[in-house]
Amino acid sequence: MLELKNITISLKKDERVLVDHFSFTLSAGDKAVIIGEEGNGKSTLLQFIYQKSMVEDYCDCSGEVITKAKLAYLPQMMDESCASLSLAEYFGDSEYYLHTELLSKLGLSVEFLFSDQKLGTLSGGEKVKVQLAKLLMDEPDILLLDEPTNDLDIPTLQWLESLIAKSTLPILYISHDETLIENTANVILHMEQLIRKTKCRMTVTRCPYREYLSRRQDAFSHQEQVAKKQREDYDKQMERWRRIYDRVDHEQAVISRQNPGGARLLKKKMHSVLSMKNRFEREKENFLDFPQQEEAILAKFDESIRLPAGKTVLDFEAGRLVIGERVLSRDLKLRIAGNEHVGIIGRNGAGKSTLLSLLWNSLKDRRDITPAFMPQNYAEALNFNQTPVEYLAAHYTKAEVTKARTYMGGMKFTHEEMTGKIGSLSGGQKAKILFLEMVLRGADVLVLDEPTRNFSPLSAPAVRNSLLYFGGAIISVSHDRKYLSEVCDHIYELREDGLFPTVL
Repeated sequence: MLELKNITISLKKDERVLVDHFSFTLSAGDKAVIIGEEGNGKSTLLQFIYQKSMVEDYCDCSGEVITKAKLAYLPQMMDESCASLSLAEYFGDSEYYLHTELLSKLGLSVEFLFSDQKLGTLSGGEKVKVQLAKLLMDEPDILLLDEPTNDLDIPTLQWLESLIAKSTLPILYISHDETLIENTANVILHMEQLIRKTKCRMTVTRCPYREYLSRRQDAFSHQEQVAKKQREDYDKQMERWRRIYDRVDHEQAVISRQNPGGARLLKKKMHSVLSMKNRFEREKENFLDFPQQEEAILAKFDESIRLPAGKTVLDFEAGRLVIGERVLSRDLKLRIAGNEHVGIIGRNGAGKSTLLSLLWNSLKDRRDITPAFMPQNYAEALNFNQTPVEYLAAHYTKAEVTKARTYMGGMKFTHEEMTGKIGSLSGGQKAKILFLEMVLRGADVLVLDEPTRNFSPLSAPAVRNSLLYFGGAIISVSHDRKYLSEVCDHIYELREDGLFPTVL
C-alpha cells in the first residue's frame, strides 16, 4: 500500500500550485492512471512520490508519502548518465536466468543484455524495454511508470497492456496511450489547472476511463443546467421584486400626511420588501458555479492547404538501410502522392526513425513543397536555451511575436511558459511548440516521428482530429493504435526485406 497524505507541490519560478493538500491511497489491485494536460505536473507528482529530492530543485513540496513497500520507477526518458554505459554494465549481476520468460516477452536475448553495446545507441523502444526488464527483474512491490509505452512496438505494447491489466501489484502510471488506459485503468487521477492556471484541481474517481469521461461530462452538463436555471429563476424573482418595490415606493411618495396609519403600514411593507431582496441575494451566494474544465485546445492547419492528387510527394528507393555497419533492411521502396497519410510500424530497432530521417533529408530542400519535421528526440529540432517566442518568431517582428503569442495562448501556455526556456517545458509542451511551428509555417508535407507520444489522452483526440483533416501529405512513424487507425490511409511495416503494406 502507498499512502499520500496532504501533498502540496508548487513551482518555485512562478509559485504556481500543481497539487494542493492532496491525499490518496494506492492499494493492491489498483491500476491508477494520472491524466491531465501537458505541463500540469503529472511527472513531477510521480517523481515526488518516488523520491522527493528529484523535484526539490524546482518545486516547494510538503506532505508525506507513507509506505514500507519497495517502489520501482520508470522515468519518461532514460537518464542521460546511462548513455555511456554498456548493456552489460547496466544489468550488472542481475539474475536474468530467473526471468527468461520476461526477457522473451520483451524480445530481449541474454546475449543482447550482456553485450558491449552502449545504451545511448539503442532505439527509443529498446531503451524502454531494457529499463522495464531491469525494473521488473528487481521484483518490486509497487510500480510507478511514466509513459511506459513510449516508443514500444505494437506487440510489446500489447504485452505490457496485458501485464498491467493482470498484475496484482498496485500500479500508478502516466500514459498518453488511450487504448492502454481504456484497457487497464480502474482509478483515474485527473490533474487540472483552471482559471488561466491560477487554480489547481485533483479529482480521484474509481472507475474505468471511458466511464469516467462519460460520468464527468454528465456531471458537468447537469451542473450547467442547474446553474443556468438557478440564475434564470433569480432573474425572474428580481424582476417581480422590482415591480413590488416600485409600487410600494410610489405609494410611499404619494400617501397623504393626513393618513399616518397608512404611512406606517407602507413603511413596514417596504421593510418586508427589502428583507425579501436580502433573502434572494443570500440564496444567490449558494448557487452552483458554472462547471470549469480544462479543455484541450490545439491550433488547426489552414484549410486552404491542399496537394493535388497527382502530385508526387515522395518517390524513394534505397538498396540498404544501415546504422554503422549493421544492415537493418534492404530493397526499400516508398511512393507517396497528393494528400496521402502514411503510417510506418515495425519492431523496436528495425530502423524506423533512421528511415524517417532519410526520407526527411530527401524532402527538406524541396522548393515545390513546404516540408516540416517532428523528430522523436525534440532536441534535434528545438534549441532548449531559446524561449518559445524566440523559436516561433524567428525574425522577432512585432507581427510574428503577436501571432506566436496568440497561438500559444490558445494552447494554454502562460506568459511565464512563453518567455521561459524551452528546456524547462514538459515533453507535451515541447511537442505543442513543434506542432505550432508546422501550423505557422503553413507546411503541406509533415514528417512525424511518434507525433502523439507526449500528448495527454485529453489532447491526443484534438491532435488526431487536426491531422485527420490536414490537406497535405503525412509520413509518420507511430505505435499509437488510435492514431494509426484514425489518421493513416495506408500503413506499412518495416521488415528486414523492405516496406510492406499491412493492417492492424
